Amino acid sequence: MRPPTPSSEPAARTIRTGRWLGLDLGGTHVKAAVLHVGDGGHAETIFTSRRDTAAERGPEHVVADLVATGRELDAAHGPLDGVGVGVPGLFDADLGTIEFVPNLPGAWRGVPLVSRLAAGLDRPVSIINDARAFTLAEATMGAAEHCRTVAAYVLGTGVGGGLMIDGRLLFGPHGRAGELGHCVVDPDGPGCGCGGRGCLEAFAAAPRIAASAGRPTAEEAFAAAAAGDRRAAETIALVCDRFARAIVDIVNVVRPDRVVVGGGVAAAGDALFVPLRAEVAKRLTLADPADFDIVPARLGPWAGVIGAALWAACH
Repeated sequence: MRPPTPSSEPAARTIRTGRWLGLDLGGTHVKAAVLHVGDGGHAETIFTSRRDTAAERGPEHVVADLVATGRELDAAHGPLDGVGVGVPGLFDADLGTIEFVPNLPGAWRGVPLVSRLAAGLDRPVSIINDARAFTLAEATMGAAEHCRTVAAYVLGTGVGGGLMIDGRLLFGPHGRAGELGHCVVDPDGPGCGCGGRGCLEAFAAAPRIAASAGRPTAEEAFAAAAAGDRRAAETIALVCDRFARAIVDIVNVVRPDRVVVGGGVAAAGDALFVPLRAEVAKRLTLADPADFDIVPARLGPWAGVIGAALWAACH
């Protein structure tokens, strides 16, 4: 039996100077970012880009495209000191192989992503879950900068998350801790894509919000609620209720300094955050709502890929 991976890893306070490439592998887009870390640990994003994943062409094509992107950016903005790649789903952190990635067709299980990127780019490569990368970025350069303990949620096609505790990003055995989207908030609730029932993701993922409100998108669901549509308003109220339950549990367990919420659903702004904060304050019994903030993410759609670059700089 191999030993478990560490439960946490150094956060950005230990990042190394140099230039670091972040790659974010998504079902629709591959994002890239080049991060420059200067003396004193000051990090600055000097380049970002996005291109279609073309996932329908299979893993071999996607990996080759990642290598080509890395080579282009090394030539244009390098020399690069290392590469971090953020992936959705599950991977073997010790072997650097993919186990499961949602929204990416093809035979991804067992693909040795880390070794292939390292060979193609001739640089050290580190792998991290995309939601954990988001957490690292927002805690280092974003909405939770200077906070020691952070809970982060990404509300998009699914609901991802991550925890930073006392300045260290939490991974748990084999890198699988921090699945905040799969906290059970209603045991009698709808089924979730993870196979469970009543997870936060089953209520707060963008497609679930849209379907529950009878609207094409979550954005339109929030707009309809604001315009007085009863079904949409009830949907948003339910989302805030269930999300508040999840946040209260996290607050009671780890007492974060800040709760960061990002992803496409967070673009609703006050239509989400005002009722959410009120619901959390109403439900809290063991903590003072004034002891922490619930805030929108600051780095926008680039948080995950910036976090992947930061992760490379931590190794």
